[in-house]
Amino acid sequence: MIAVPGKGMLLVATPPLVDPNFDRTVVLLLEHGDAGAVGVVLNRPSETRVAEALPGWEYLASEPSNLFVGGPVAEDAAIALGAARRTDAGVGWLPVVAEVGTIDLHCDPDDVYADIAAVRIFAGYAGWGPGQLEEELANHAWVVIPSEADDVMGPPEDLWRRVLLRQGGTTAWLANAPVDPSVN
Repeated sequence: MIAVPGKGMLLVATPPLVDPNFDRTVVLLLEHGDAGAVGVVLNRPSETRVAEALPGWEYLASEPSNLFVGGPVAEDAAIALGAARRTDAGVGWLPVVAEVGTIDLHCDPDDVYADIAAVRIFAGYAGWGPGQLEEELANHAWVVIPSEADDVMGPPEDLWRRVLLRQGGTTAWLANAPVDPSVN
């Protein structure tokens, strides 16, 4: 287990996280520094199809091709992550971790099609002010874990549990925590 958050790392909510926006979520950090942190929740697909919200991008959307709820901040803003076919992907792609990076949604989808294998689009994001994430980490609200490409573009179902289980030890034990501890 890695205790230091950074760009491209995962924040995995520990049970039970009191904030319902983040209960059993996996957040990919896009930025982290003295000014705070920004990330997107990877495992909260919405009911809205990408084709409805951003026509043209549905052809690149990974399954499920729905918008994802990226977090409670700026829910009317969209952030796209794309899996690049090569490390020097072209127009509008900036790396976050390995072959996954952000995509400029102002680009024409046809202009990125040759370089991007799959896209996931998030409505809103998760944000922390200076020192806020560090305080939450000190209170054991999150586990910081290295990300893998499949965490971003793979199936969102059961992602929280899968990420915890692959850690082994006491961290893996968290994956079996009941949703409601009072019924245990």
